[in-house]
Amino acid sequence: MHDKPVTCPVEDFDVLIINGSSHRAGNTGVMADIAEEVLKERNISYRRFNLNEYTIDNCWCCYAVRAQSCDYPCRNNDDDMHVFHELLAKTKAVIIASPINWNNMSARLKTFLDRTTCMQNLYHLQKPGLTQGKVVGILVCGHEDGGITTAMNIFLNFQQLGYILAPFGIAYRTHGAEYSSNEDREFFSTDEMLRTHTRGVVNNVIEMIDLNIESQIKDRIIPVSE
Repeated sequence: MHDKPVTCPVEDFDVLIINGSSHRAGNTGVMADIAEEVLKERNISYRRFNLNEYTIDNCWCCYAVRAQSCDYPCRNNDDDMHVFHELLAKTKAVIIASPINWNNMSARLKTFLDRTTCMQNLYHLQKPGLTQGKVVGILVCGHEDGGITTAMNIFLNFQQLGYILAPFGIAYRTHGAEYSSNEDREFFSTDEMLRTHTRGVVNNVIEMIDLNIESQIKDRIIPVSE
């Protein structure tokens, strides 16, 4: 963890990779590693952030007290989330990787997504949005069932921010409850389907970026956000 909140990288880059696992080099990390591999091959600028290395507080639920209190920038600027807010606004796409925990995303990732409420609420405050037309790709892996449920719950959050899911933009892979954690690690590190599908999602995100859709539709879409 950091003693002080991190600062936003000065240099611009196109793709933000978020590893939502509690383990940087675990099974979810395998998918994040493959994503990095493809981005390097395609010469796409990116930065990877492993959420377990940063301090992100729970959402203060300011909106529940007064809608206008939930604004951008977030009132809590004492942790690292303010940096991720800036990065979401600056980058063209985000690739989210998450394990399956109890048929859903990790608690770390859920807290991260809760903290994007201040960006979503801009639409309700009749202020310019910062994320509409950007692209998202979603990578999920786990010991047992819940892959598509986890992926869709992640996507619903980004949809409310105006993100576009890349075509074939979800890859999920599960192993099975009958296997041990050691067997899981061996499986995910060598599974060709996981590798092929992960590379496909990242490729599709890149192709969407190349279409420059964000600039084409940014001022033409009508926000419909809960």
